[in-house]
Amino acid sequence: MRHPPSIRVTTIFLATGAMVAALSGCGSEDDAGGATELTIAVNAASGGKNAEEADWIENWVIPRFEEQQRTEGVEVNVTFEPSGVDDTQYKSRLALDLQSGSGPDVFQMDGIWVGEFAEAGYVAPLSETVPASADWEGWAQIPDTVKQLATYNDELYGIPVGTDARVLYFNKTLFQEAGLPTDWQPTSWADILDAAEALSELDGVTPIQINAGTTMGEAVTMQGVLPLLAGTGEEIYADGRWTGATAGLEQVLGLYQDIYGDGLGDSDLQREAQGRDKSFQRFAAGEIGILAEGDYFWRDVINPDTGIAPMADRDESVGWAMIPAVEPGQGVRGQDFVSMSGGHVRTVNPASDNAELAYELLGFMNSPEALTAAMESGVKITARTDVNEQLLADDPFLGWLAEEVLPLTSYRPALAVYPQVSVLLQEATAAVIGGDDPAAAAAAYQEDLEEVVGGADHVTS
Repeated sequence: MRHPPSIRVTTIFLATGAMVAALSGCGSEDDAGGATELTIAVNAASGGKNAEEADWIENWVIPRFEEQQRTEGVEVNVTFEPSGVDDTQYKSRLALDLQSGSGPDVFQMDGIWVGEFAEAGYVAPLSETVPASADWEGWAQIPDTVKQLATYNDELYGIPVGTDARVLYFNKTLFQEAGLPTDWQPTSWADILDAAEALSELDGVTPIQINAGTTMGEAVTMQGVLPLLAGTGEEIYADGRWTGATAGLEQVLGLYQDIYGDGLGDSDLQREAQGRDKSFQRFAAGEIGILAEGDYFWRDVINPDTGIAPMADRDESVGWAMIPAVEPGQGVRGQDFVSMSGGHVRTVNPASDNAELAYELLGFMNSPEALTAAMESGVKITARTDVNEQLLADDPFLGWLAEEVLPLTSYRPALAVYPQVSVLLQEATAAVIGGDDPAAAAAAYQEDLEEVVGGADHVTS
């Protein structure tokens, strides 16, 4: 690794001076008795942020990888560089290191950073950094839709760590009281509105909540605008152009008007600083009928044992459904149902002096054994189908999500300007729930969009 001495990615030479055979999978030679040093950076710290991941790296990954390499005649010392800070701070620090040609050998980043880092030259396609990377056994277990998390300009820049998906949650008890089926699966937006109308007859119940406005930030874009836009057959970025005031976007904003303009949703909740957390609490209390959210909601919010808004009867009272296209067959790729996903990516620093060995470490971290060990503190959806089939077999919801929803999902464009576009989408929904006409809100959005992305030539309308 070409970097200052403060970064521990050097090769340690012992005094014997004798030469040994080439490193397994590394293609370089070290002096006898020497140990290759690698570093891993993840925004996690034992006893702090993402503590379980930090403990897994330090107590499971590192000792087992070092032992595996030792049995193959390779001496390697792996150092974990914890962070445990705000994601923005972690990103800035990582970018500065990579910009200077230094940084860790293996690091983790949000999938939404891939395009930005690629454009800046901080990361390179795996095929360039490690030509043999295509031979990794795990690629056959990662669906093409999930690979998009680590893809930019049709090139893979890393290995997806795990992913998630967006669905509709509903309260079965309220559905039963409203005369609705408890195995509900809407096949159109009209079905959603019909269910919300039926729920509106119940006292003290908000029929439906889909995130809107600006206070909930990216949760509005990911849980609301983007999956709904996918349901119209459009994506926010396609063929090198951003989606402006298209028919699809007006349909999305029109649905927000139908929900909040007609009182089927609580628009005040969308404006409150803690509105999202309050929507969690109200759903858990049986006061919201339908809620659009990610699988995080099931795992970490209404989890009966560890949730921030625990539901003791979650498994019996909460149903789930895929998000339908506006009409059957009108979603992206001609789909009947849609979703949006995010997640993290692990990759190899293109400046690493030991890129091939670092890639072996990367592959090891994403092996079935390693991912299984990582889930001991609680199961999540991984990028690998084989691991999901094993680990999620006892969780009907997560198993269904991995098998049925992930093959239909879409991802945000990994472009540097995307966060600004996301804010504009949030502002458009805020305008509509505030009473603006959807067409006017879409037109205002496009005007601002053109300024952000470099002109009308970069926008589809």
